[in-house]
Amino acid sequence: MGSSKKIRRRIRYTLVYRFVQFLIFLSRITPRVLWLRFCGSLGRVAYYFARETRTLTIRHLTMAFGQEKTSGDIRRLAHKTFEMLGKNTGEILRASRIQTRGQLEEFLTVHGIENFEEANAKGKGVIFLTCHLGAFDLQVTTMAMRGLNPNIIGTPLKDERLNDLLWNYRNKHGAIAIARGRETFRMIKILKSGGSVALLIDQDTKVKSRFVNFFGMPAATPVGATVLALKTGAAIVPTYVYLGKDWKQHMHILPEIPLTHTGNDEVDMVYNTQLLSDFIEAAIRQHPEQWVWMHERWKTKPGEEIA
Repeated sequence: MGSSKKIRRRIRYTLVYRFVQFLIFLSRITPRVLWLRFCGSLGRVAYYFARETRTLTIRHLTMAFGQEKTSGDIRRLAHKTFEMLGKNTGEILRASRIQTRGQLEEFLTVHGIENFEEANAKGKGVIFLTCHLGAFDLQVTTMAMRGLNPNIIGTPLKDERLNDLLWNYRNKHGAIAIARGRETFRMIKILKSGGSVALLIDQDTKVKSRFVNFFGMPAATPVGATVLALKTGAAIVPTYVYLGKDWKQHMHILPEIPLTHTGNDEVDMVYNTQLLSDFIEAAIRQHPEQWVWMHERWKTKPGEEIA
């Protein structure tokens, strides 16, 4: 029984891997806007066939916007979420062909680079705080092509071939992908030497977390960014990216988020993590159709978080 299950899983991953390879090939021979339109149509079709994912998306959108939007508005937003997920995933697949910063800047505009430069000038390292909004991996590509050599923590994918595709893409231009669970000491060393790391804290994952308010509900939120900043004095610089109506990707780098130091580690950890979560919620509210609402953000209940 266990053997047949492994075989089915292997076949499924092989099909996914071959399909991703085909999409990457197709993205390289198709004009960009036409390619994104095609990927958006795939997302719209997926909305009707991915029943479980659609249900989760509508449920979470209702939890977040139930007091602000009608059920019809929420369903339309869920449909748009699938479409934009298709477009932004297609963008990341296509970005594997990018070789130079000039090619990247043909379709991606960076706003607020001076905010990074100001924070970096302090010499204590920079923590790029971002979230799973839009084609978020393009931010790492942008940072790497500007010579920042960002370190990004990620959970390895279950299939080695798919994982290699993702990590080779992230490492391609000088970024450094680090497996989750091996990062703490290395991150501290990098920041104390004036380097940069990129962290995402908008998902419910099996890492040290605290409950903070997110869309009016308690959500178990990773505290890694807060802990690293408090330990090293590194600046936390928030960033996000979204696909605009002009078909351009817009990456925004915002001013450093100043943290509060009271001397009480627990109080500081919770209070400052709330500040970071507030930024993420604000970014999502600006572009709700481009966040991953199918993720079970409020899955962990009080008492179940990792302390």
